[in-house]
Amino acid sequence: MATHHEVLTIGHSNHTIERFIELLCHHHVTAVADVRSSPYSQIHGQFNREALAAALKQEGIAYSFLGKELGGRPTDRTCYENGRVQYRRVAATPIFRSGLDRVLAGVQSYRIALMCAEREPLECHRTLLVAPELEKAGITVLHIHADGRTESHSDAMSRLLNLFRLADEDLFRSRSELVEEACYRQQERVAFAEKPSPQDAKQVAR
Repeated sequence: MATHHEVLTIGHSNHTIERFIELLCHHHVTAVADVRSSPYSQIHGQFNREALAAALKQEGIAYSFLGKELGGRPTDRTCYENGRVQYRRVAATPIFRSGLDRVLAGVQSYRIALMCAEREPLECHRTLLVAPELEKAGITVLHIHADGRTESHSDAMSRLLNLFRLADEDLFRSRSELVEEACYRQQERVAFAEKPSPQDAKQVAR
C-alpha cells in the first residue's frame, strides 16, 4: 500500500450537523466510514444513521456503515475478557480484517474519515484499535479535533505516553513497545465493558 494515502478520524461529539459537515469539508473529506457499533444517538439525533447519510449525501459526501466490522463492541465472544473488549483480539478477527480491507480499498478513490462518537481521539477505539492497524498497512492517520485542527497519529500516541508518564523509549523497550503498553492501559480505561447481570452482582457481593 502506498504510504501517501491518508485516512482521517473524527468524533461527532455534540456538534450540529452543519458544524460536522463544515469540519469534513475543511479537510476535503469525500466519504465517511461510520465505525460506531450502533449508528444511533439518543441525544444527538442528527447523527442517527439515516439522518446522517441523507445530510452527507446533500453535500456530495459518501457514507458507509462499518460498525459490524470495525466497531468497538464486537459480537464475537472471544474478543472479551472478564466482560471487557480486548482490542488485540478484535484486530485478529476475520470480520475486522475484512472491514480494514474495505477502508484500504476505499482510499484509492475517496478521502475517508472514520467517524465515531467520542470528541477526544484518545478515548475512542478509532484511535486505539483501528488507526494502528491502518498505519501498519502504510496509511497515514490524522485525527480531526473539534476545533478543526488535525493531529498525526504519532503525536496522539505521544500524548498517550505522556498521559501514563511513559518515555518515548527506555533502555529495554522501543517506542513501539511503550506505545503498545500505553494503548493497552488506555483500553482498560475506555474499551466497552459489559455490565454484570443482577445475578452476577449478587454473587460478587457475597
